[in-house]
Amino acid sequence: MADPLPNSAPYDMRCPIARSLDIIGERWTILILRDLVVSGPRKFQDFERSLGGISPNTLSARLKRLEDAGIVERRFYEQHPPRAEYVLTDKGNGLRPVLKALLEWGQRHTKFTAPVK
Repeated sequence: MADPLPNSAPYDMRCPIARSLDIIGERWTILILRDLVVSGPRKFQDFERSLGGISPNTLSARLKRLEDAGIVERRFYEQHPPRAEYVLTDKGNGLRPVLKALLEWGQRHTKFTAPVK
Protein backbone atom coordinates (compact mmCIF):
# COMPACT_ATOMS: atom_id res chain seq x y z
CA MET A 1 0.00 0.00 0.00
CA ALA A 2 1.48 3.35 -1.00
CA ASP A 3 1.87 6.02 1.66
CA PRO A 4 -0.21 9.06 0.63
CA LEU A 5 2.01 11.38 2.67
CA PRO A 6 4.92 13.15 1.03
CA ASN A 7 8.14 11.79 2.42
CA SER A 8 10.17 14.19 4.48
CA ALA A 9 13.43 12.27 4.41
CA PRO A 10 16.24 12.18 1.88
CA TYR A 11 16.89 8.44 2.31
CA ASP A 12 15.72 5.48 0.22
CA MET A 13 12.00 5.05 0.79
CA ARG A 14 11.87 1.58 -0.77
CA CYS A 15 12.66 0.23 2.71
CA PRO A 16 9.57 -0.29 4.94
CA ILE A 17 11.56 0.71 8.03
CA ALA A 18 12.54 3.99 6.36
CA ARG A 19 8.91 4.63 5.41
CA SER A 20 7.78 3.90 8.97
CA LEU A 21 10.43 6.18 10.46
CA ASP A 22 9.42 8.91 8.04
CA ILE A 23 6.04 8.96 9.83
CA ILE A 24 6.88 8.08 13.45
CA GLY A 25 10.61 8.71 13.72
CA GLU A 26 10.63 12.44 14.48
CA ARG A 27 11.47 13.68 17.94
CA TRP A 28 8.45 13.51 20.30
CA THR A 29 6.28 11.34 18.02
CA ILE A 30 6.93 8.04 19.80
CA LEU A 31 6.23 9.75 23.15
CA ILE A 32 2.90 11.04 21.83
CA LEU A 33 2.06 7.48 20.80
CA ARG A 34 3.23 6.20 24.21
CA ASP A 35 0.81 8.57 25.95
CA LEU A 36 -2.09 7.39 23.77
CA VAL A 37 -1.25 3.72 24.36
CA VAL A 38 -0.84 4.13 28.12
CA SER A 39 -3.56 6.68 28.87
CA GLY A 40 -6.08 6.38 26.05
CA PRO A 41 -7.72 9.47 24.52
CA ARG A 42 -5.76 12.65 25.25
CA LYS A 43 -6.40 16.35 24.90
CA PHE A 44 -3.78 18.75 23.56
CA GLN A 45 -3.18 20.10 27.09
CA ASP A 46 -2.64 16.55 28.38
CA PHE A 47 0.22 16.12 25.91
CA GLU A 48 1.69 19.49 26.88
CA ARG A 49 1.72 18.43 30.54
CA SER A 50 3.21 14.97 29.99
CA LEU A 51 5.74 16.04 27.34
CA GLY A 52 7.52 18.80 29.22
CA GLY A 53 9.60 20.84 26.83
CA ILE A 54 7.58 20.32 23.65
CA SER A 55 6.48 23.56 22.02
CA PRO A 56 2.82 23.94 21.03
CA ASN A 57 3.83 24.33 17.38
CA THR A 58 5.85 21.11 17.44
CA LEU A 59 3.06 19.23 19.20
CA SER A 60 0.54 20.49 16.63
CA ALA A 61 2.80 19.45 13.76
CA ARG A 62 3.40 15.95 15.17
CA LEU A 63 -0.31 15.38 15.84
CA LYS A 64 -1.18 16.62 12.34
CA ARG A 65 1.39 14.26 10.78
CA LEU A 66 -0.02 11.32 12.76
CA GLU A 67 -3.56 12.33 11.81
CA ASP A 68 -2.65 12.64 8.12
CA ALA A 69 -1.06 9.18 8.29
CA GLY A 70 -4.25 7.71 9.77
CA ILE A 71 -2.53 6.75 13.04
CA VAL A 72 -4.50 9.10 15.27
CA GLU A 73 -7.92 10.62 14.92
CA ARG A 74 -9.07 13.94 16.30
CA ARG A 75 -12.47 13.48 17.89
CA PHE A 76 -14.60 16.45 18.90
CA TYR A 77 -16.39 16.10 22.21
CA GLU A 78 -17.62 19.70 22.54
CA GLN A 79 -18.94 21.95 19.78
CA HIS A 80 -19.09 25.39 21.45
CA PRO A 81 -16.27 26.12 21.90
CA PRO A 82 -14.84 23.29 19.79
CA ARG A 83 -12.81 20.89 21.94
CA ALA A 84 -11.07 17.79 20.66
CA GLU A 85 -9.24 14.77 21.94
CA TYR A 86 -6.89 12.47 20.10
CA VAL A 87 -7.35 8.71 19.90
CA LEU A 88 -5.46 5.89 18.23
CA THR A 89 -7.05 4.44 15.10
CA ASP A 90 -6.87 0.75 14.24
CA LYS A 91 -3.71 1.57 12.29
CA GLY A 92 -2.32 3.34 15.36
CA ASN A 93 -3.19 0.42 17.59
CA GLY A 94 -1.03 -1.70 15.30
CA LEU A 95 1.95 0.15 16.80
CA ARG A 96 1.28 -1.17 20.33
CA PRO A 97 3.66 -4.15 19.92
CA VAL A 98 6.35 -1.79 18.60
CA LEU A 99 6.04 0.44 21.66
CA LYS A 100 6.03 -2.61 23.94
CA ALA A 101 9.23 -3.84 22.28
CA LEU A 102 10.84 -0.40 22.80
CA LEU A 103 9.78 -0.44 26.45
CA GLU A 104 11.25 -3.89 27.02
CA TRP A 105 14.46 -3.03 25.18
CA GLY A 106 14.83 0.15 27.25
CA GLN A 107 14.26 -1.74 30.49
CA ARG A 108 16.94 -4.28 29.56
CA HIS A 109 19.57 -2.05 27.99
CA THR A 110 19.27 1.45 29.44
CA LYS A 111 19.48 2.91 32.90
CA PHE A 112 17.89 6.10 34.22
CA THR A 113 20.42 8.52 35.61
CA ALA A 114 19.00 11.48 37.50
CA PRO A 115 20.37 14.85 36.41
CA VAL A 116 23.02 16.32 38.66
CA LYS A 117 21.84 19.46 40.42
